[in-house]
Amino acid sequence: MSAQSKTIKPVQQLTPFGAALAGALGGCFSNAVVYPLDVAKTRIQATSNSKAKGKKKVPLSMLSMLLRILKEEGVAGWYSGFAATMLNTFSMQYAYFFFYSFVRNAHIKRLTAKIPPGSKVPPLSTAAELFIGAVAGALAQIFTIPVSVIATRQQVGRSSSSSDGDISSKKLSDANDDSFLGVAREIIREEGVTGLWLGIKPGLVLTVNPAITYGVFERLKSLILIAKMKAGSNTKLTPGLSFLVGAFSKTLATVVTYPYIFAKVRIQARSADLEEEVGALPPISGYHHDGSSHAGAITILTKVLQKEGVTGWYQGMSAQITKAVLSQALLFMSKDQFEQWAVAITVLFAKSSQSQS
Repeated sequence: MSAQSKTIKPVQQLTPFGAALAGALGGCFSNAVVYPLDVAKTRIQATSNSKAKGKKKVPLSMLSMLLRILKEEGVAGWYSGFAATMLNTFSMQYAYFFFYSFVRNAHIKRLTAKIPPGSKVPPLSTAAELFIGAVAGALAQIFTIPVSVIATRQQVGRSSSSSDGDISSKKLSDANDDSFLGVAREIIREEGVTGLWLGIKPGLVLTVNPAITYGVFERLKSLILIAKMKAGSNTKLTPGLSFLVGAFSKTLATVVTYPYIFAKVRIQARSADLEEEVGALPPISGYHHDGSSHAGAITILTKVLQKEGVTGWYQGMSAQITKAVLSQALLFMSKDQFEQWAVAITVLFAKSSQSQS
């Protein structure tokens, strides 16, 4: 028993580095599993659903969008921008979990110092969890949003071959480099270096999304574990219960923040300034604006409200929730396993460092 407790203990004592690594690996795994849904929901969000003369209304359900991509681009279309998105997921999740674990552990240490020795540290309040999550999310967003902008452009850009387009997708692909570095150079050429931070303002507002998700998850988890402890049962969440709690947490966060999620995609995908091209996705190349300032999140939401009503703000929300809930639930379910792998990796890294010194 003592040997087993020694092997389990390091998992509970993960450093911010270990927690960040576990979160990043889990995030990549969960997003890779549902990646075609991510491409479909991004294209739905970037497409105007207003009616236009001589143009067919673009189907906006997730299933119809997946079938449309498959018909026009094949299975490869489901994985447009996959490498950039995985890089974005890894960097975002790593940065978020690192800052979240660092700030949370520092806060818990402060609480521990204020209570008598041997006393149990009380669970963090929901407000504290939300604040810690928001701070971690803001720091992570600032450092990782350039990769997010490139990934969004790649996901949306390849769908330019709409049936009513005047330019063939072959000409577009020949004229433009759609690789990661190619898209990055294109953005800098069009917008300057600051173009890599398009959508940073709504992105910072959206830091409340993971804050709500993890805050609600940790709060519900602590309440469930307390109830289990009182009942004398196992004090660990089962994978199934983790799935349900994670799904509920992410759904709540998505519903609360969705209008800004929608606006952020419109900004990064260049469709915000192309509202006159109703029903069509933005082209792979082309200037985002001609000397005028970019439409902000409030401006986009106001225009959508005028054209489509409040329901326009929630275009693609079902796709967003489906993708986000499945991804987040998979992350929460696999979190413990990835934490064990992170411990093994950090131990090997520590041993190799000691042997070299």
